[in-house]
Parts: sequence; structure tokens; C-alpha cells
Amino acid sequence: QHPEAWAVRLSDRHKGIGGDGLVMILPEEGADGRMRMFNADGSEGKMCGNAARCIGKYVYEKGLTDKTDLTLETLGGVRSLKLRVAEGIVECIRVDMGRAEFSCPAIPVDSPLPELIDYPLEIAGAGWRGTAVSMGNPHLVLFCKEIAALPLQQIGPCFECLSLFPERVNTEFIRVVDAQTLEMRVWERGSGETWACGTGACAAAVAAVLNGYCPKGEDILVKLRGGELTIRYTDQTVYLSGNAVTVYEGVVEL
Repeated sequence: QHPEAWAVRLSDRHKGIGGDGLVMILPEEGADGRMRMFNADGSEGKMCGNAARCIGKYVYEKGLTDKTDLTLETLGGVRSLKLRVAEGIVECIRVDMGRAEFSCPAIPVDSPLPELIDYPLEIAGAGWRGTAVSMGNPHLVLFCKEIAALPLQQIGPCFECLSLFPERVNTEFIRVVDAQTLEMRVWERGSGETWACGTGACAAAVAAVLNGYCPKGEDILVKLRGGELTIRYTDQTVYLSGNAVTVYEGVVEL
């Protein structure tokens, strides 16, 4: 009954299973299931696109459903999943992530401005320009000429705890490869640098469109340390597509 403590214990990469957090699948009236997601520090996240994809693969391949179109209740709202299946294996999951939000109150951002797009910031002794987006959780997207050498362990906490973001913020560092391709590193609130972030990839693609780097309504490939995701941003919604892979199964005593 204490998932916050379980998340901290199980996410520990030295004394636990190791991971970016804990995902729980629960029954839900009016939807095919409900997701709760806890970060590695025990804080509860409102939405996690990659976790939603993993849930879609898990419930189908475990025989908990035979549906390839699913709905999932989250703290960030209901999300729709579409599974592509071949010979009983889920090869790709597309999540309808809902509308992107830019208004400061919706993110939330503590600013009198209506939106933060290409907004100047002075962080860790350097100048940055950031775009704030909500995908059910708050994101700050920064476009950089080079991201591989960025010292995220040092600068990540400075962004996460910016006073502009009263609920803390996930921060994406983006290199634009071309009009259809982005490279990304991410510092997630509550988990530090992770190798993938679905909502972060969505926020990055949306910010790239808002800043004129990529076209709206077309697939944008986001390359992360843990793999690749395909994002399509429209006025109505943002689609997140990618695969999910079973690494191992086991039993743990709680």
C-alpha cells in the first residue's frame, strides 16, 4: 500500500531492480485500465508516454485483453492506445497524447506572460532560450548546437527547480538535425537524466514546430539515448509512436 516507497526501493540501480520509476496498472470503470506512475524519488507523475506504451504491450501479450485499441486513465487525462500486432507480439504502440498546452497557467508557469516561447533564461552561468509546453506534465525545451557534452548531472537540477515552475519541470535539451529529425537528452523531475521520455519527446517536437524548426502535421523522428520515437503534432492532438521490448521478468518481495 506504499507505492512511493516501493518506487524508491525498486528503482535503485545498486540495491534494487533498477529503473526510472514504478508503473502500476489498475482497473478503471469507463476505461480499459488506469495507470499510476511514480518517479525514482517516489513522487507521482501525472503522465508518462513510454509507460503507457509499455502497458499496452504488457496487457495484450499477457492475455489481459484481446483489443488493439485501448483507453488508459491517467492523472493527465484519458489516453488512447493503438497496438500494431504481428503473430501475437506487439511491435509498435501509438498513443494519442492529447492536446499540447502552452498557456502559463495550464503548465503551470509562474509568469505574467501568456506563454513562454523562445524565452531567455540565465541558468548555471550561461544564457539559454526555452519553450514551455505541457503534455499533461510540465516541460521546458531548450535548443542547443551540441548536447552530447552537456554536463546534465550539474545543470539538470538547476532547471528542474526553477522558480518559474512551481511543480518543478522536465527539461529537454534538443539538437535539430533537420526538419524531420531531432536529437534529445532529458532531465526528468524526480528521476534525473533518463534515456527516454515520451512526453518529453512530444514536447520537443511541439516546441520545434513553434520555433520554426519542423513542420506541423508531419512525422518527426526524435532520437534519444534509449532509442527512437516518432511524434506527430497537430492542432487537435499529439501522437507518440514507438516499440516496447520485454527485457526480463521476475518476482520481488515487497
